Amino acid sequence: MSPVAKEVALSEVCLRRYERPKKIKGRELVKKLCLSLGLLQPGDSRDVVVDVLHVLLIDKELKCADIEKKVIGMREEGKLPVLGVTSSNVRRQLKRLRDVFLIEKKKNMYRITEDAPLIETFEDKYEKFLLESCLKRVKDYMDAIDKEFKIK
Repeated sequence: MSPVAKEVALSEVCLRRYERPKKIKGRELVKKLCLSLGLLQPGDSRDVVVDVLHVLLIDKELKCADIEKKVIGMREEGKLPVLGVTSSNVRRQLKRLRDVFLIEKKKNMYRITEDAPLIETFEDKYEKFLLESCLKRVKDYMDAIDKEFKIK
């Protein structure tokens, strides 16, 4: 028997298109962004990532422990369950936000990447780096299939 190779993605991109954000504000606006970027699944009740990003958009630069406290306060204020707001989960959500280049860590402090507008970060990092490299690799696979199966 031949060993089964693990199929581990080097990176992953999930984008969703929703209605334009005409009258959406605050947490709901941040939630739609998280849904649009695949950080949150539609209908998912485990949405701590929304509050982590929301806190950083409001307070600009915080330590992990402060983010956790503010997320708990924000969820209590919004009458949302505080389940899932643990130090380990907040750190995991921070890592996910870093992986899609929305935030960065500098000397144990987290902030929006380069303190720049999100659209600028998205265009510079997400589109040009992450999305472009994924599209190129998909094209590499298509080219290899075209050659192997002799598709003209």
